[in-house]
Amino acid sequence: MRGRSFGLVLHPVRDVGGEVRTIVSWAREHGAEVVGLASDAARLGEGVAPLAPEDFVARCDAVISLGGDGTMLGALRLLIGSEVPVLGVNLGHLGFLVELEPRELPGGLARLAAGDFTVEPHSCLRISGPGLRAVAFNDLALTRTPGLGSASASLAVDGHRMGYYRCDALVLSTPTGSTAYNYAAGGPVVSPAADSFLVTPVAPMSGISRTLVLGTEESVRLELLANSGRLVAEVDGTVGGQLEPGASVDVRVERAAGHVIRLDAQGHGRRSRVKLSLLDLPLLPEEMRERLLQELLRGEPTSGTR
Repeated sequence: MRGRSFGLVLHPVRDVGGEVRTIVSWAREHGAEVVGLASDAARLGEGVAPLAPEDFVARCDAVISLGGDGTMLGALRLLIGSEVPVLGVNLGHLGFLVELEPRELPGGLARLAAGDFTVEPHSCLRISGPGLRAVAFNDLALTRTPGLGSASASLAVDGHRMGYYRCDALVLSTPTGSTAYNYAAGGPVVSPAADSFLVTPVAPMSGISRTLVLGTEESVRLELLANSGRLVAEVDGTVGGQLEPGASVDVRVERAAGHVIRLDAQGHGRRSRVKLSLLDLPLLPEEMRERLLQELLRGEPTSGTR
């Protein structure tokens, strides 16, 4: 790593004070700098310099995301266009992108400063449409507005008409996002290493009814048909805008747009498989965390940082 300036991206509402203090204390002892976003200034505390987003990106050698997968996705979107890697600390529920638990922070920071980690590249979707310019590291969902009719859209791949959809929603997903809305809609789980992206209809009524797997070099255009209801565009779970009948949305893949720090790639993959298996069980989030811990304790020993 070329320097020792760590940036913090915080969960928007969760209490992260303890984790911030741990990071700041460690940084003081090891001569490292900690910076944060000016929008989080009231929650950063002493020892963290608040910066505007552009200065934050330019200053950081690595970013620590304190939250869940949503916070991690926000950090990746913020850093797009740079090669700054992100380490996720799990303050959410299961979390598929995040790797560390809060108790593992000191060991993780030591390895981060020493450059003892690997970087996992992640692709994103570049999305453009009327009033819509966005990037998604998980998915773009075009969902029906209740009471205003279903989602009806034609599909073209690289300019060639492929068919149409009539459904409750359309989910365009990266491999990273394949375990999110796509999986809930019955789509396949795809390895993060796969050069592909997915188009999955939710509750299809006619037209294409299965997931379409496309290559990263292919582009997609979805055109809302005249009989379509108004659709809401959700980008990584946040509302990006509304689309009226006749509107077109273009989507293409940008490879290696984000960079995720892995301290134990094999261990993270094993935990993710356990987490995925738990999603099919009728468990509340706190019950899932307890079951996850039990399953991991039965597995192989983790690395020395755990």
